[in-house]
Amino acid sequence: MSTDKTNQSWGGRFSEPVDAFVARFTASVEFDKRLYRHDIMGSIAHATMLAKAGVLSDAERDEIIANLQAIQAEIEAGTFDWRVDLEDVHMNIEARLTDRIGVTGKKLHTGRSRNDQVATDIRLWLRDEIDTILGEITRLQQGLLGLAETEADTIMPGFTHLQTAQPVTFGHHLMAWFEMLSRDYERLVDCRKRTNRMPLGSAALAGTTYPIQREITCELLGFEAISGNSLDGVSDRDFAIEFCAAASVAMMHLSRFSEELVLWTSAQFQFIDLPDRFCTGSSIMPQKKNPDVPELVRGKTGRVFGALTGLLTLMKGQPLAYNKDNQEDKEPLFDAADTLRDSLRAFADMVPAIKPKREFMREAALRGFSTATDLADYLVRKGLPFRDCHEIVGHAVKYGVDTGKDLAEMSLEELRQFSAQIDDDVFAVLTLEGSVNARDHIGGTAPNQVRASVARGHELLASR
Repeated sequence: MSTDKTNQSWGGRFSEPVDAFVARFTASVEFDKRLYRHDIMGSIAHATMLAKAGVLSDAERDEIIANLQAIQAEIEAGTFDWRVDLEDVHMNIEARLTDRIGVTGKKLHTGRSRNDQVATDIRLWLRDEIDTILGEITRLQQGLLGLAETEADTIMPGFTHLQTAQPVTFGHHLMAWFEMLSRDYERLVDCRKRTNRMPLGSAALAGTTYPIQREITCELLGFEAISGNSLDGVSDRDFAIEFCAAASVAMMHLSRFSEELVLWTSAQFQFIDLPDRFCTGSSIMPQKKNPDVPELVRGKTGRVFGALTGLLTLMKGQPLAYNKDNQEDKEPLFDAADTLRDSLRAFADMVPAIKPKREFMREAALRGFSTATDLADYLVRKGLPFRDCHEIVGHAVKYGVDTGKDLAEMSLEELRQFSAQIDDDVFAVLTLEGSVNARDHIGGTAPNQVRASVARGHELLASR
């Protein structure tokens, strides 16, 4: 029988070495080595538990832990030799441990399998990633609050169908993004709860005959709960799917935000200016200043959507319990987390530096009859039915289109040809300031409501 085994962790069953291409094809170490810190964390907790359960001696536990910490130092110093023939991060670290301390290193894997080991590592890793992402959401929201408070009185057109609808304030518009990000934050916090459940102890699929104490490792690793079924613990990746779903919604929000920033920086809108450090130029057109950061975030959204679709497809046909298919869970999950984190970081850096062009915003709000609804509301307050008021104002707008006049630019005589109920006080509601100030309720665009919304936002962030 051949003794040329490619992996001594399972080679006893085999009579010939794995084909070199197959070894490379099935190896995951090139991408799962980023789990090294969490793998070592899990192994230290497992060794500690084994000693308390009497499976390892205290001296063996201490030797294992000290050498695992030394291996982590090697990895972080860049001196660790990652071997493809050892397949994955787990066997690379275990093999190095055995090299360092011999037979004691081989005892570490007692009572566990790579199946529950990798499921634990991914959950530990994703838990940390979610915490980092939550921090970036908060940082972006802080930037939005600062800008919204400064621009609480800045008037701009509000749009529906990308057509001028009603005047709003720039601060009010920014707070819409704050609200979306708050829900993204809540989704990720909720996802973290289901991610933070410990599969370690499930072993390969059925649990283990060793007297393990899962409560010990659960507490050591900071998990909130222990998986209640060993088959489920090693095989499902619904927590990763849930994260990618939450990440997809968050990226969708950032993509919509990006689209507005792209529009607003254009010569056609000229609502804002982005600092040069977030833009690039053209190789042929010297006048160009391209909003590359929001454009790229808008494009990267598709990567996260793809990760979600990929993981759903990966899981949908798998029988219980673990299957090699699940090796394909890591790259899309890693990419989704990296993309969301980096996109949030870019926006958190960029948003506080946005420079609004207030005069262009105001001029745009004066176009498109944005106070038409205010005129209708004015007539309702005079006692007319809203539907009649809607028709009256429609005629006034048509007259304005024909004459090139906004409602606020018409004389009283011109306005009264559409309704005798219109008096001198109408001009107070046809101004942009009158329009936004009139929407003075929770969630409205009135400047004092924007400031109140900002204050609530600061309270929310302080409570996290």
